Amino acid sequence: MIYVTGIDHIVLRTTKRNEMLDFYCGVLGCKIERESSQELGLTQLRAGSALIDLVSVDSKLGKLGGGPPGKTENNLDHFCLQLKPISEEDIKRHLESHNISVGEFADRYGAQGTGRSLYIKDPEGNTVELRSQV
Repeated sequence: MIYVTGIDHIVLRTTKRNEMLDFYCGVLGCKIERESSQELGLTQLRAGSALIDLVSVDSKLGKLGGGPPGKTENNLDHFCLQLKPISEEDIKRHLESHNISVGEFADRYGAQGTGRSLYIKDPEGNTVELRSQV
């Protein structure tokens, strides 16, 4: 039997590498863990115990996935990032200080059970769910 204990990594193909790095590192606090050659086009970001891989669409690795993400060609529905304990108000204030549109928190079920979360969009239009156990 296989038991999943958490998200290992996700891969996001992008045409906006710098904006994606600003968003995931500057806004959400991820750190660059590894970068491949420019030809391969892979940047791996540490997100707690998981990784977010950014792959440039025009790179050797990125071309394997087809065309770039667009309004109807996103690579995934959404993914959820578990945050260290932080209040809803502090999350909203932080995101708004970075000009990120913020919706409403709602109760949703996830890997840690039911909890409060909200959805935001990254620069490529991917939906990111943010969740914190307070």
